[in-house]
Amino acid sequence: MKSLTDLTFDNRFARLGDAFSTHVLPDPIAEPRVVVVSPAAMALLDLDPSEAESEVFAQLFAGHKLWSDAEPRAMVYSGHQFGGYNPRLGDGRGLLLGEVVNQAGEYWDLHLKGAGQTPYSRMGDGRAVLRSSIREFLASEHLHALGIPSSRALCVTASSTPVWREKQESAAMVLRLAQSHVRFGHFEYFYYTQQHDLLKQLGEHVLGCHFRACLEQPEPYLAMFREVVERNAELIAHWQAYGFCHGVMNSDNMSILGITFDYGPYAFLDDFDARHICNHSDDTGRYSFSNQVPIAQWNLAALGQALTPLVEVDALRETLSLFLPLYQTHYLDLMRRRLGWLSSDAGDDALIQRLLQLMQDSAVDYSNFFRELGDSAAEQSLARLREDFTDLQGFDAWASAYRIRSAQDGGTQAERRTRMHAANPKYILRNYLAQQVIDAAEQGDYAPVRELHAVLSRPFDEQPGFERYAQRPPEWGKHLEISCSS
Repeated sequence: MKSLTDLTFDNRFARLGDAFSTHVLPDPIAEPRVVVVSPAAMALLDLDPSEAESEVFAQLFAGHKLWSDAEPRAMVYSGHQFGGYNPRLGDGRGLLLGEVVNQAGEYWDLHLKGAGQTPYSRMGDGRAVLRSSIREFLASEHLHALGIPSSRALCVTASSTPVWREKQESAAMVLRLAQSHVRFGHFEYFYYTQQHDLLKQLGEHVLGCHFRACLEQPEPYLAMFREVVERNAELIAHWQAYGFCHGVMNSDNMSILGITFDYGPYAFLDDFDARHICNHSDDTGRYSFSNQVPIAQWNLAALGQALTPLVEVDALRETLSLFLPLYQTHYLDLMRRRLGWLSSDAGDDALIQRLLQLMQDSAVDYSNFFRELGDSAAEQSLARLREDFTDLQGFDAWASAYRIRSAQDGGTQAERRTRMHAANPKYILRNYLAQQVIDAAEQGDYAPVRELHAVLSRPFDEQPGFERYAQRPPEWGKHLEISCSS
């Protein structure tokens, strides 16, 4: 284990120069207090969790101190926001403090969100508020625990610094980790400004740092694009299988690594609703749950367009056409696991879609259905779950087909329960749970958010004594409105 002040930095992105980012020092927040820490994220940097108790910990992650080898930079990029192109975005409230190399040789970006104004803040104050920082922290670590590719979050630091949104709130900072913070929008920026030499330089950087195997291919940039397509197909399949709604799938919020990135007004489905819109600001439903698959493909097309100076258009189009079949393969595999099936059958997709329609029509709790389906013998589970459906005849027909399909895989009840519980979380980050711990934190009580984080870090385990976190949400908890403001 290393001490907090003994991290090894190698700031590769900063070395690209001022065309790619701007040197900015973080603007400290007053009276910093550590709200919550992820020991698992600290381990990525070879840090002992006890380091979080030190005074320097809060000072580093509230902008009061810097490592001598850190090079804080605000990155420039552009992107398509709700379908319209914005020519210049960039890190308006975040700073890439530097890249840390751990003992395994892995590189991790240290990115401090809420660090104050940058040249890319536009009309913003460069701050993040406590509620959004807690939401990003919880989601980053929870998705990772679920097995969904995600950026990580090391800690949240609160303060007495006031900020104004719809009302006065308190500023906070979240330290997030990723092996890269390069977005689709980075490539779009240099493409649309016709700086194709810098576009190629960015491509060489990304290839050399993150897609080294592609350098061995006859067309490295095409190979990289294919890898990005494949990773995003798998990522979106995880979102759809586990009921995660991102809420703001702008192209500047899409990671070149194919990980969940830039958490804003996200939500996990409570009652299953394919039309669910989790972002109060999304008036047209562009980023509704059911639209996440076509929007991901749309964003990949935007990235492909930005790569046209480096790759032939027809090759990019052919590669992009792989997205939907790859997505469908991953999605079916994940849903088969959730339903307890070891094998595959030609009728699986139809059976899954029939179930989802029944759940939609009856407003059935999405996460709890699958967990309860694996709790006991199929016959007992189906009899209990039947009570949640209004179309009893339709459910009975589906249940009969499910029994027949499940019998193909055999195995004991105990084996079935074990494999289904390994695929179906008991605990999910529901909006009302996040809101409850945010309310407590805003009053200075950080124990609830720490406890919720600990529970969500083991989402598949039973965890006796914490069953209240697995309960169905109250009616008020199903109708919380989350906006982009933070």
